[in-house]
Amino acid sequence: MFPERFSNLPAYAFPRLRSLLDAHQPGGEVVHMTIGEPKHDFPRWIVDIIAQNADGFGNYPVNEGMPALLEAITDWVARRYGVTLDPSTRVMALNGTREGLYNAMMALCPETKRGGKPIVLVPNPFYQVYMVAALSVAAEPMFLNATQATGHLPDFDAVAPDVLDRVGVVYLCSPSNPQGAVATRDYWATLIRLAEKHDFRIFADECYSEIYRDTPPVGVLQVAQELGADPERIVAFHSLSKRSNLPGLRSGFVAAGPESIKAMKQLRNYAGSPLPMPLQHAAAAVWTDEDHVIENRRLYGEKYEIADEIFGNLPGYHSPEAGFFLWLPVADGEAATLQLWQETGVRVLPGAYLGQEAGGENPGKGYIRAAMVAPKDEMAHGLTRLRDCLYG
Repeated sequence: MFPERFSNLPAYAFPRLRSLLDAHQPGGEVVHMTIGEPKHDFPRWIVDIIAQNADGFGNYPVNEGMPALLEAITDWVARRYGVTLDPSTRVMALNGTREGLYNAMMALCPETKRGGKPIVLVPNPFYQVYMVAALSVAAEPMFLNATQATGHLPDFDAVAPDVLDRVGVVYLCSPSNPQGAVATRDYWATLIRLAEKHDFRIFADECYSEIYRDTPPVGVLQVAQELGADPERIVAFHSLSKRSNLPGLRSGFVAAGPESIKAMKQLRNYAGSPLPMPLQHAAAAVWTDEDHVIENRRLYGEKYEIADEIFGNLPGYHSPEAGFFLWLPVADGEAATLQLWQETGVRVLPGAYLGQEAGGENPGKGYIRAAMVAPKDEMAHGLTRLRDCLYG
Protein backbone atom coordinates (compact mmCIF):
# COMPACT_ATOMS: atom_id res chain seq x y z
CA MET A 1 0.00 0.00 0.00
CA PHE A 2 2.95 2.30 0.64
CA PRO A 3 6.01 2.84 -1.55
CA GLU A 4 8.67 0.31 -0.63
CA ARG A 5 11.26 3.00 0.00
CA PHE A 6 9.12 4.26 2.90
CA SER A 7 7.71 0.98 4.21
CA ASN A 8 11.25 -0.34 4.67
CA LEU A 9 12.58 2.66 6.58
CA PRO A 10 14.38 1.71 9.80
CA ALA A 11 12.82 2.83 13.06
CA TYR A 12 13.86 6.37 13.99
CA ALA A 13 16.52 6.67 16.70
CA PHE A 14 14.33 7.89 19.54
CA PRO A 15 11.46 5.40 19.19
CA ARG A 16 14.18 2.71 19.12
CA LEU A 17 15.62 4.16 22.31
CA ARG A 18 12.24 4.10 24.03
CA SER A 19 11.78 0.47 23.03
CA LEU A 20 15.18 -0.34 24.50
CA LEU A 21 14.81 1.48 27.81
CA ASP A 22 11.21 2.15 28.76
CA ALA A 23 10.40 -1.39 29.88
CA HIS A 24 13.10 -1.01 32.55
CA GLN A 25 13.21 1.15 35.64
CA PRO A 26 15.92 3.79 35.94
CA GLY A 27 18.57 3.11 38.55
CA GLY A 28 18.64 6.64 39.87
CA GLU A 29 17.50 10.21 39.30
CA VAL A 30 16.91 10.58 35.57
CA VAL A 31 19.36 12.71 33.59
CA HIS A 32 18.41 13.22 29.95
CA MET A 33 21.42 13.33 27.62
CA THR A 34 19.85 11.89 24.48
CA ILE A 35 18.43 14.61 22.26
CA GLY A 36 20.27 17.73 21.14
CA GLU A 37 17.72 20.17 22.52
CA PRO A 38 19.57 23.24 23.88
CA LYS A 39 18.69 24.26 27.43
CA HIS A 40 20.63 27.49 27.79
CA ASP A 41 18.53 30.66 27.91
CA PHE A 42 17.34 32.06 24.61
CA PRO A 43 17.12 35.85 24.13
CA ARG A 44 14.04 36.73 26.16
CA TRP A 45 13.51 39.98 24.32
CA ILE A 46 12.12 38.04 21.36
CA VAL A 47 8.90 37.60 23.35
CA ASP A 48 8.26 41.35 23.08
CA ILE A 49 9.01 41.31 19.35
CA ILE A 50 6.55 38.48 18.79
CA ALA A 51 3.90 40.28 20.84
CA GLN A 52 4.45 43.55 18.97
CA ASN A 53 3.91 41.77 15.68
CA ALA A 54 1.17 39.38 16.83
CA ASP A 55 -1.31 40.74 14.27
CA GLY A 56 0.83 38.96 11.71
CA PHE A 57 -0.63 35.64 12.86
CA GLY A 58 -3.72 36.75 10.96
CA ASN A 59 -1.88 36.81 7.62
CA TYR A 60 -0.30 34.20 5.41
CA PRO A 61 3.50 34.39 5.84
CA VAL A 62 5.89 35.47 3.12
CA ASN A 63 6.88 32.15 1.62
CA GLU A 64 10.61 32.68 1.09
CA GLY A 65 11.08 35.02 4.06
CA MET A 66 10.30 38.71 4.45
CA PRO A 67 12.96 41.13 3.11
CA ALA A 68 14.05 42.25 6.58
CA LEU A 69 14.72 38.64 7.60
CA LEU A 70 16.61 37.83 4.41
CA GLU A 71 18.72 40.97 4.84
CA ALA A 72 19.47 40.07 8.46
CA ILE A 73 20.59 36.62 7.28
CA THR A 74 22.86 37.92 4.50
CA ASP A 75 24.30 40.56 6.84
CA TRP A 76 25.17 37.76 9.27
CA VAL A 77 26.79 35.70 6.49
CA ALA A 78 28.88 38.73 5.53
CA ARG A 79 30.00 39.30 9.13
CA ARG A 80 30.67 35.64 9.85
CA TYR A 81 32.19 34.44 6.59
CA GLY A 82 33.09 37.56 4.59
CA VAL A 83 30.73 36.46 1.81
CA THR A 84 28.28 38.91 0.22
CA LEU A 85 24.99 37.38 -0.92
CA ASP A 86 22.06 39.03 -2.66
CA PRO A 87 19.16 38.54 -0.21
CA SER A 88 16.62 38.36 -3.03
CA THR A 89 18.37 35.60 -5.03
CA ARG A 90 20.86 33.74 -2.82
CA VAL A 91 19.01 32.84 0.39
CA MET A 92 15.64 31.49 1.51
CA ALA A 93 14.20 31.32 5.02
CA LEU A 94 13.33 27.87 6.33
CA ASN A 95 10.91 26.52 8.90
CA GLY A 96 13.81 24.78 10.60
CA THR A 97 16.73 23.34 8.67
CA ARG A 98 15.35 19.79 8.66
CA GLU A 99 12.71 21.02 6.22
CA GLY A 100 15.42 22.49 4.00
CA LEU A 101 17.76 19.49 4.17
CA TYR A 102 14.88 17.29 3.04
CA ASN A 103 13.23 19.51 0.44
CA ALA A 104 16.47 20.60 -1.18
CA MET A 105 16.86 17.01 -2.31
CA MET A 106 13.41 17.15 -3.90
CA ALA A 107 14.24 20.35 -5.74
CA LEU A 108 17.86 19.80 -6.72
CA CYS A 109 18.83 16.14 -6.95
CA PRO A 110 18.88 14.96 -10.59
CA GLU A 111 16.49 12.16 -11.48
CA THR A 112 19.27 10.21 -13.21
CA LYS A 113 23.06 10.41 -13.38
CA ARG A 114 25.09 8.63 -16.01
CA GLY A 115 22.03 6.69 -17.06
CA GLY A 116 21.12 5.32 -13.64
CA LYS A 117 20.02 6.24 -10.14
CA PRO A 118 22.02 9.13 -8.72
CA ILE A 119 24.15 8.32 -5.71
CA VAL A 120 23.89 10.45 -2.57
CA LEU A 121 26.98 10.30 -0.38
CA VAL A 122 26.15 10.37 3.33
CA PRO A 123 28.59 10.50 6.27
CA ASN A 124 28.16 7.52 8.60
CA PRO A 125 26.98 8.11 11.37
CA PHE A 126 24.64 10.89 10.27
CA TYR A 127 21.53 12.99 10.80
CA GLN A 128 18.81 10.61 9.66
CA VAL A 129 17.00 13.05 7.35
CA TYR A 130 19.89 12.75 4.86
CA MET A 131 19.12 9.09 4.16
CA VAL A 132 15.36 9.51 4.01
CA ALA A 133 15.65 12.48 1.65
CA ALA A 134 17.77 10.38 -0.70
CA LEU A 135 15.31 7.49 -0.59
CA SER A 136 12.40 9.85 -1.18
CA VAL A 137 13.73 10.87 -4.60
CA ALA A 138 14.62 7.26 -5.50
CA ALA A 139 18.33 8.00 -5.23
CA GLU A 140 20.83 5.54 -3.81
CA PRO A 141 22.30 6.55 -0.45
CA MET A 142 25.92 5.46 -0.05
CA PHE A 143 27.32 5.62 3.46
CA LEU A 144 30.92 6.71 4.03
CA ASN A 145 32.21 5.62 7.42
CA ALA A 146 33.52 8.53 9.47
CA THR A 147 35.77 6.98 12.09
CA GLN A 148 38.67 7.94 14.30
CA ALA A 149 40.97 6.78 11.49
CA THR A 150 39.41 9.32 9.08
CA GLY A 151 39.30 12.16 11.61
CA HIS A 152 35.57 11.53 12.15
CA LEU A 153 34.79 12.95 8.70
CA PRO A 154 34.27 10.98 5.46
CA ASP A 155 37.32 10.28 3.32
CA PHE A 156 36.10 11.44 -0.09
CA ASP A 157 39.49 10.75 -1.69
CA ALA A 158 38.83 7.06 -1.07
CA VAL A 159 35.70 7.08 -3.26
CA ALA A 160 36.32 5.63 -6.71
CA PRO A 161 36.11 8.09 -9.63
CA ASP A 162 33.43 6.03 -11.39
CA VAL A 163 31.30 6.25 -8.25
CA LEU A 164 31.85 10.00 -7.96
CA ASP A 165 30.67 10.35 -11.56
CA ARG A 166 27.28 8.97 -10.47
CA VAL A 167 26.96 11.24 -7.41
CA GLY A 168 24.19 13.82 -7.50
CA VAL A 169 24.52 15.20 -3.96
CA VAL A 170 26.94 14.96 -1.04
CA TYR A 171 25.73 15.69 2.48
CA LEU A 172 28.35 16.89 4.94
CA CYS A 173 27.80 18.13 8.49
CA SER A 174 30.51 20.38 9.92
CA PRO A 175 30.89 20.63 12.86
CA SER A 176 29.78 17.02 12.70
CA ASN A 177 26.96 15.40 14.60
CA PRO A 178 27.75 13.35 16.66
CA GLN A 179 31.56 13.55 16.81
CA GLY A 180 32.12 17.33 16.85
CA ALA A 181 34.77 17.22 14.12
CA VAL A 182 35.36 20.33 11.99
CA ALA A 183 36.09 20.34 8.27
CA THR A 184 39.21 22.38 7.58
CA ARG A 185 39.65 24.83 4.70
CA ASP A 186 41.66 22.21 2.81
CA TYR A 187 39.02 19.57 3.44
CA TRP A 188 36.27 21.78 2.03
CA ALA A 189 38.47 22.76 -0.91
CA THR A 190 39.10 19.12 -1.78
CA LEU A 191 35.39 18.35 -1.70
CA ILE A 192 34.49 21.42 -3.77
CA ARG A 193 37.05 20.50 -6.42
CA LEU A 194 35.61 16.98 -6.56
CA ALA A 195 32.13 18.48 -6.97
CA GLU A 196 33.28 20.55 -9.92
CA LYS A 197 35.19 17.68 -11.50
CA HIS A 198 32.39 15.11 -11.11
CA ASP A 199 29.39 17.45 -11.40
CA PHE A 200 27.56 17.15 -8.08
CA ARG A 201 26.21 19.47 -5.40
CA ILE A 202 27.35 19.78 -1.79
CA PHE A 203 24.65 20.08 0.89
CA ALA A 204 26.58 21.58 3.81
CA ASP A 205 24.79 21.21 7.15
CA GLU A 206 26.46 23.87 9.30
CA CYS A 207 23.89 24.08 12.07
CA TYR A 208 26.52 23.70 14.81
CA SER A 209 28.85 26.34 13.35
CA GLU A 210 28.54 28.77 16.28
CA ILE A 211 29.30 26.30 19.08
CA TYR A 212 33.06 25.82 19.19
CA ARG A 213 36.03 26.09 21.53
CA ASP A 214 38.37 28.77 20.23
CA THR A 215 38.52 29.11 16.45
CA PRO A 216 35.35 29.70 14.39
CA PRO A 217 34.88 26.77 11.99
CA VAL A 218 35.56 27.70 8.39
CA GLY A 219 32.41 27.71 6.25
CA VAL A 220 31.76 26.17 2.87
CA LEU A 221 30.58 29.50 1.42
CA GLN A 222 33.85 31.27 2.19
CA VAL A 223 35.98 28.44 0.79
CA ALA A 224 33.85 28.30 -2.36
CA GLN A 225 34.29 32.04 -2.78
CA GLU A 226 38.07 31.79 -2.30
CA LEU A 227 38.23 29.08 -4.96
CA GLY A 228 35.94 30.92 -7.38
CA ALA A 229 33.70 27.86 -7.47
CA ASP A 230 30.35 27.77 -9.22
CA PRO A 231 27.85 28.93 -6.54
CA GLU A 232 25.31 26.41 -7.84
CA ARG A 233 27.54 23.64 -6.45
CA ILE A 234 27.09 24.80 -2.86
CA VAL A 235 23.93 24.62 -0.74
CA ALA A 236 24.57 25.69 2.86
CA PHE A 237 22.15 25.33 5.78
CA HIS A 238 22.13 27.25 9.07
CA SER A 239 19.81 27.43 12.04
CA LEU A 240 18.93 29.42 15.15
CA SER A 241 18.19 26.20 17.06
CA LYS A 242 21.74 25.66 18.31
CA ARG A 243 23.27 29.11 17.79
CA SER A 244 20.56 30.87 19.81
CA ASN A 245 18.92 28.05 21.82
CA LEU A 246 15.70 28.44 19.85
CA PRO A 247 14.72 25.00 18.49
CA GLY A 248 11.05 25.88 18.94
CA LEU A 249 11.27 29.02 16.81
CA ARG A 250 11.92 26.82 13.75
CA SER A 251 14.03 29.41 12.02
CA GLY A 252 16.82 28.52 9.64
CA PHE A 253 17.97 29.41 6.18
CA VAL A 254 19.51 27.96 3.06
CA ALA A 255 22.10 29.80 0.96
CA ALA A 256 22.91 28.68 -2.56
CA GLY A 257 23.33 29.82 -6.16
CA PRO A 258 20.51 31.81 -7.78
CA GLU A 259 19.25 28.90 -9.88
CA SER A 260 19.24 26.55 -6.90
CA ILE A 261 17.33 29.05 -4.77
CA LYS A 262 14.89 29.61 -7.62
CA ALA A 263 14.19 25.86 -7.83
CA MET A 264 13.73 25.58 -4.05
CA LYS A 265 11.39 28.56 -4.01
CA GLN A 266 9.33 27.00 -6.81
CA LEU A 267 8.92 23.77 -4.84
CA ARG A 268 8.13 25.75 -1.69
CA ASN A 269 5.25 27.47 -3.48
CA TYR A 270 3.53 24.10 -3.45
CA ALA A 271 5.00 22.16 -0.53
CA GLY A 272 6.51 24.70 1.83
CA SER A 273 5.59 25.56 5.38
CA PRO A 274 6.77 29.16 5.85
CA LEU A 275 7.54 30.69 9.21
CA PRO A 276 4.68 32.79 10.69
CA MET A 277 5.28 36.51 10.32
CA PRO A 278 5.71 37.34 14.03
CA LEU A 279 8.38 34.65 14.21
CA GLN A 280 10.07 36.04 11.10
CA HIS A 281 10.34 39.41 12.87
CA ALA A 282 11.84 37.70 15.91
CA ALA A 283 14.28 35.70 13.78
CA ALA A 284 15.47 38.84 12.00
CA ALA A 285 16.36 40.40 15.35
CA VAL A 286 18.09 37.25 16.60
CA TRP A 287 20.31 36.93 13.52
CA THR A 288 21.39 40.53 14.14
CA ASP A 289 22.49 40.01 17.75
CA GLU A 290 25.78 38.31 18.72
CA ASP A 291 25.96 39.03 22.45
CA HIS A 292 23.74 36.08 23.36
CA VAL A 293 25.73 33.82 21.02
CA ILE A 294 29.00 34.72 22.73
CA GLU A 295 27.47 33.95 26.11
CA ASN A 296 26.07 30.66 24.83
CA ARG A 297 29.51 29.68 23.54
CA ARG A 298 31.08 30.57 26.90
CA LEU A 299 28.70 28.21 28.68
CA TYR A 300 29.53 25.38 26.30
CA GLY A 301 33.22 26.14 26.82
CA GLU A 302 32.74 25.43 30.53
CA LYS A 303 31.04 22.16 29.63
CA TYR A 304 33.92 21.11 27.35
CA GLU A 305 36.29 21.63 30.27
CA ILE A 306 34.11 19.57 32.60
CA ALA A 307 33.88 16.74 30.08
CA ASP A 308 37.65 16.77 29.53
CA GLU A 309 38.25 16.64 33.28
CA ILE A 310 35.88 13.69 33.71
CA PHE A 311 36.98 11.67 30.66
CA GLY A 312 40.49 12.97 29.99
CA ASN A 313 42.16 9.72 31.09
CA LEU A 314 39.69 7.47 29.24
CA PRO A 315 41.43 5.55 26.40
CA GLY A 316 39.86 6.48 23.09
CA TYR A 317 38.17 9.62 24.43
CA HIS A 318 37.80 12.23 21.69
CA SER A 319 37.43 15.76 23.02
CA PRO A 320 35.07 17.48 20.56
CA GLU A 321 36.30 20.47 18.60
CA ALA A 322 32.77 21.89 18.37
CA GLY A 323 29.09 21.09 18.83
CA PHE A 324 27.62 19.81 22.08
CA PHE A 325 27.82 16.03 21.85
CA LEU A 326 30.24 13.57 23.38
CA TRP A 327 31.01 10.49 21.27
CA LEU A 328 32.16 8.00 23.87
CA PRO A 329 33.75 4.61 23.10
CA VAL A 330 32.19 1.49 24.64
CA ALA A 331 32.21 -2.23 23.84
CA ASP A 332 28.61 -2.20 22.62
CA GLY A 333 26.46 0.93 22.46
CA GLU A 334 23.08 -0.70 23.08
CA ALA A 335 24.32 -2.80 25.98
CA ALA A 336 26.07 0.19 27.54
CA THR A 337 22.99 2.41 27.15
CA LEU A 338 20.76 -0.16 28.85
CA GLN A 339 23.26 -0.79 31.65
CA LEU A 340 23.67 2.93 32.27
CA TRP A 341 19.89 3.43 32.45
CA GLN A 342 19.26 0.50 34.77
CA GLU A 343 22.13 1.30 37.11
CA THR A 344 22.17 5.12 37.18
CA GLY A 345 19.14 6.67 35.43
CA VAL A 346 21.39 8.47 32.92
CA ARG A 347 19.82 8.33 29.47
CA VAL A 348 22.05 8.40 26.38
CA LEU A 349 21.75 7.23 22.78
CA PRO A 350 23.43 4.15 21.27
CA GLY A 351 25.74 5.26 18.51
CA ALA A 352 24.51 2.53 16.18
CA TYR A 353 21.10 4.23 16.05
CA LEU A 354 22.76 7.11 14.17
CA GLY A 355 24.49 4.91 11.60
CA GLN A 356 23.99 2.21 9.01
CA GLU A 357 26.05 -0.83 8.20
CA ALA A 358 28.57 -0.04 5.48
CA GLY A 359 31.62 -2.05 4.52
CA GLY A 360 30.55 -4.75 6.96
CA GLU A 361 30.31 -2.49 9.99
CA ASN A 362 28.15 0.13 11.65
CA PRO A 363 30.73 2.69 12.83
CA GLY A 364 28.47 3.79 15.66
CA LYS A 365 28.14 0.37 17.28
CA GLY A 366 31.04 0.86 19.67
CA TYR A 367 29.90 4.29 20.86
CA ILE A 368 27.26 6.13 22.83
CA ARG A 369 26.25 9.75 22.25
CA ALA A 370 25.74 12.04 25.22
CA ALA A 371 24.31 15.53 24.69
CA MET A 372 25.82 18.26 26.88
CA VAL A 373 22.65 20.33 26.96
CA ALA A 374 21.50 19.96 30.57
CA PRO A 375 22.40 22.66 33.12
CA LYS A 376 26.10 22.51 33.97
CA ASP A 377 25.85 20.91 37.41
CA GLU A 378 23.29 18.37 36.24
CA MET A 379 25.43 17.54 33.22
CA ALA A 380 28.55 17.10 35.36
CA HIS A 381 26.64 14.82 37.74
CA GLY A 382 25.32 12.76 34.83
CA LEU A 383 28.72 12.42 33.17
CA THR A 384 30.34 11.40 36.46
CA ARG A 385 27.74 8.68 36.96
CA LEU A 386 28.27 7.60 33.36
CA ARG A 387 32.03 7.35 33.84
CA ASP A 388 31.78 5.43 37.10
CA CYS A 389 29.20 3.02 35.68
CA LEU A 390 30.78 2.25 32.31
CA TYR A 391 34.48 2.92 32.85
CA GLY A 392 35.00 2.65 36.62
